Amino acid sequence: MSNFNKQTGSLNEKAGISSPEITNAPAIIQIKNKRRQLPSSEELISGILSGNRTALSRAITLIESTNPEHTEKANQIIKECLPGANKSIRIGITGVPGVGKSTFIEAFGKYLTSLGKKVAVLAVDPSSSLSHGSILGDKTRMEELVKDENAFIRPSASGETLGGVARKTRESIILCEAAGFDTIIIETVGVGQSETAVHSMVDFFLLLKISGAGDELQGIKRGIMEMADAIVINKADGDNIKKAALAKIEFSKALHLFPPKKSAWQPIVTTCSSVTKEGVSQIWKTISDYFDTTNETGYFQEKRTGQNQFWMMETINEELKSNFYNQPEIISLLEKTQKAVQNNEISPFAAAQLLLEKYFKA
Repeated sequence: MSNFNKQTGSLNEKAGISSPEITNAPAIIQIKNKRRQLPSSEELISGILSGNRTALSRAITLIESTNPEHTEKANQIIKECLPGANKSIRIGITGVPGVGKSTFIEAFGKYLTSLGKKVAVLAVDPSSSLSHGSILGDKTRMEELVKDENAFIRPSASGETLGGVARKTRESIILCEAAGFDTIIIETVGVGQSETAVHSMVDFFLLLKISGAGDELQGIKRGIMEMADAIVINKADGDNIKKAALAKIEFSKALHLFPPKKSAWQPIVTTCSSVTKEGVSQIWKTISDYFDTTNETGYFQEKRTGQNQFWMMETINEELKSNFYNQPEIISLLEKTQKAVQNNEISPFAAAQLLLEKYFKA
């Protein structure tokens, strides 16, 4: 080790490549400044309504921003896009990690675009509770769909939002619909049974399962099973075909334990292979049958109306929470109160009451 040459060692950091002399410094500054400039609300709205994906992406970034300065601009964009919304089929897809959600969505999305559909995929990636970061690798896993001119894929971080969706997924749906996408697919983080939020913003809820992983026992549990409009046993190929068929029987039995749905729809169980594409067309037929049934009974519109009311209340709760934590008086008092709670000088409940009283007096 004493003879190790630091200059030639494999861990030695080499000097970077210097800029060539022909680099135009003023041009670089101009490009950087242009990148920092956000387009106006009118430019983004015009771009979205004309189907411009760049404008759509930048608008979604804007509405996802937690910067209070962006709120007014985001609200204006959503308001102008509302007339072009509510003209799509919204499909929520969930399942435990490793069930093959991204692979399935790519196969399903490619099938839909082959039918002439315009598909937008809003993929939600889990955020780390430690670093608060997300990988956002869904585009990488959907290599073919991402190149399809009739598809748009937008990965977003879940942040602190519960329920398997991102903070502004509901608003992102409106923008995608205004941009002309007639089929919206929401891929959740796959958190198991905490999918209430995504269920409250989609028309059809699809649960992906795999055989041979203990999932048959999960089939008798309530919660997410009650919300599912269809259960798809994925990865039904190769040696897994027989296992998938058995899992289909088990889940079909489990569904009979639940009371009839208000929609008058009887959830179905089917198998699918995202690799061989076997069963993909049947899934779309099932979804189409669901829409025919719910439109006939009037449940489709009733559900959409209920969802709008739900998200009005959710928005009020979110805005109140944001306003509370952004009050200068609260920010100052919160730090002192947290230390007092840590030192057992005041109970958590009394501290919360103190902060709330201060907020309402402000």
